[in-house]
Amino acid sequence: MTPAPQAPAHTAPGERWTPDAIPDQSGRLAVVTGANSGIGYATARALARRGAHVVLACRSEERGRTAVERLRTEIPGARAELRLLDLADLESVRRFAGDWSHDHDRLDLLVNNAGIAMVPFSRTADGFESQFGVNHLGTFALTGLLLPHLLRAPDPRVVTVSSEGQRFARFDLGNLDAERGYRALFAYLRSKRANLYFAVELQRRADAAGLGLRSMAVAPGLTRSNVLTGGANTARGRTYRAFTRLLLRSAFRPTPEGAKTSLYAATVPGLPGGSYVVPDGPLQLRGEPVPRGRERALHDLTTAHRLWTLSERLTGVRYPLP
Repeated sequence: MTPAPQAPAHTAPGERWTPDAIPDQSGRLAVVTGANSGIGYATARALARRGAHVVLACRSEERGRTAVERLRTEIPGARAELRLLDLADLESVRRFAGDWSHDHDRLDLLVNNAGIAMVPFSRTADGFESQFGVNHLGTFALTGLLLPHLLRAPDPRVVTVSSEGQRFARFDLGNLDAERGYRALFAYLRSKRANLYFAVELQRRADAAGLGLRSMAVAPGLTRSNVLTGGANTARGRTYRAFTRLLLRSAFRPTPEGAKTSLYAATVPGLPGGSYVVPDGPLQLRGEPVPRGRERALHDLTTAHRLWTLSERLTGVRYPLP
């Protein structure tokens, strides 16, 4: 990976990293997907507080407008706007990217945060298994279509939210779209491993092309959000919802803590492209953000390359990279 010009400010053992350490983001234009709630909203709010112009890319216009109004109330003078984006529909992804240049000349930061988790089986508008389609293929297509705008920025970054659970994925390229059966947990873990492969392969190709783009992956750790209770999971029974809410309250940490790895990857000066930022605690479940280089998937370039080729074919989005 191409090293950055200055060393990143790593978190020392026992040292607490907070969004107060984020450098001034004035003049920086950022997109955060899935920013109407949870980690996405906490990420957008912290960036806006440090001066960034933040675009909240949301599927629901109603929830998105509520989020923008809340952000502007919490941060008077914040530069924030809503744009509609549904990662389960590639036409929506193309429309979002196509409309970008109407109002903006570049994009400095893309935080690929939106996703779904362990939902009942369904397919996207384009016929893909929903978790693979939303979490990976939608993200892959969006990043590729926005890449020309990112490359116009002086120091572009792409941050893709994976999961600490990806370590337990059985990554089978022949069953990514549930061709041989569906189990919600395993499909989720595979989609999050795909996020990690994507981030690493994007960095490798940017380096090969001599571009200054930095691509990062992050794991947020156990975090309270509505990913297990919202969206398609709202149709689950009362027992599931009650148990999940109890679990979230008792074992998961507050949402701003989960946003730390995304904010660290998006803003820490000198952090090398290709970094994987995770909580430093046991099993990456909680703790302060640190880059982790020992993850086996980070070095599985063969699988990452094969997934990239498959993703280009399935989405019809081809990156202008070698």
